[in-house]
Amino acid sequence: MNPAAPVLSEAATVLVLACLLLIPLAIAGIALINTGLGRSRSASHTMLAALCAVSVAAAAYFVCGFAIQGFAGGPAHTITAAGKQWNWIADQPLFLRGLPLDASYPGLVLWLQLLSVALAALIPLGAGLDRWRLGAASASTALLAGLVYPLFAHWVWSGGWLAQIGFVDAAGGAPVQAVGGLTALAIAWILGPRRGKYSSEGGLPAAIPGHNAVLVLFACFLAWAGWLGLNGAGAMLFGGAPVGALVRVGLNTTLSAAMAGLAAAAITRARFGRPDASLCANGWVGGLAASSAGCLYLTPAVAALAGLVAGALVVFTVEWLDIYGEIDDPTGSVSVHAVGGIWGVLALGFFARSGTPVQTLSQIAGVATLLGFVLPLAYGLNWLLDRLSPQRVAPEGERQGLDLHELGAGAYPEFVIHREDFLQR
Repeated sequence: MNPAAPVLSEAATVLVLACLLLIPLAIAGIALINTGLGRSRSASHTMLAALCAVSVAAAAYFVCGFAIQGFAGGPAHTITAAGKQWNWIADQPLFLRGLPLDASYPGLVLWLQLLSVALAALIPLGAGLDRWRLGAASASTALLAGLVYPLFAHWVWSGGWLAQIGFVDAAGGAPVQAVGGLTALAIAWILGPRRGKYSSEGGLPAAIPGHNAVLVLFACFLAWAGWLGLNGAGAMLFGGAPVGALVRVGLNTTLSAAMAGLAAAAITRARFGRPDASLCANGWVGGLAASSAGCLYLTPAVAALAGLVAGALVVFTVEWLDIYGEIDDPTGSVSVHAVGGIWGVLALGFFARSGTPVQTLSQIAGVATLLGFVLPLAYGLNWLLDRLSPQRVAPEGERQGLDLHELGAGAYPEFVIHREDFLQR
């Protein structure tokens, strides 16, 4: 039998509500990063895809997502193995029927998860930039928000089997960041690279820079503000943090992002002679992703160290995936969110003050579940979707730009946004 749902004090409830109001800034930040790192002729399409992804994610989570995820202390289905009952899926009614829609613990969890699944849904959009059809992206989002995300989130946060073996994640390093990032990897594999990215003659891949670095860097500040809310709300609802612990959560979140951004700047300057703006932005957000799992449990010094490692991992994995894996991920979604999120989960097991060998093994089990179950599930569902209706836009649509091809108008009609060398490919 599950323990009773936690009860929050009035002060904690007010602070959770305040944190929840910040999370849409993170959603806006990721949407703007995707837009700025894409081509100018698909900018409107990218922002509309973000809006549609948030809408579809909310609808799917409303219909069945929360019924699958549930909340700690809520009804759930169990299976018996090795003489022990293992919680594997919630037993909630569809369409939120019977759920108290107030400031009680279930209501607050619902609101946080509705925002969290919307954030996770934006991550794969970055990997499919400039070639993912709007309808296909929306259908893929429905699968993510209606099944993949809530199932894994139940295992972590709603008394599921990962929680039963001791897996800990305060604010979504695994359920939000890693699930979104691994889904992005599946999408990049299925869609294939953009036209002109890789030559049939081999050699280094072509650089296709984003069209607006200022937009990307501004979005980093929005993401920072939103992550403070995301980590704060998660730490209180899922980590049982007292009100005073929000100071440590905010400090750890900021230090992780700051040190990751500095690491990216230092590495790119050492390697290329000058800092790379897009990789610095990726490093910053990678530090935010790495902060989510352990924001409540790490000391500030360890959070800073984890951020340094995350920034370095992002820079190098972006290059490795691009050159050696031939994975065209325009925004670095896989490196930023999957690698950053997984590193944050492992760092919690390695460095948390209360960490033990058992805790480390529990964190490793969670990562193994992500790689051995969530990634194949996300790939399989999207592969089936691609067989039913191709997810990639027609070659003419990619050449023309998704703004004109799918929306009939460009984001920047007063500028010339096509290059002759691209049109002649």
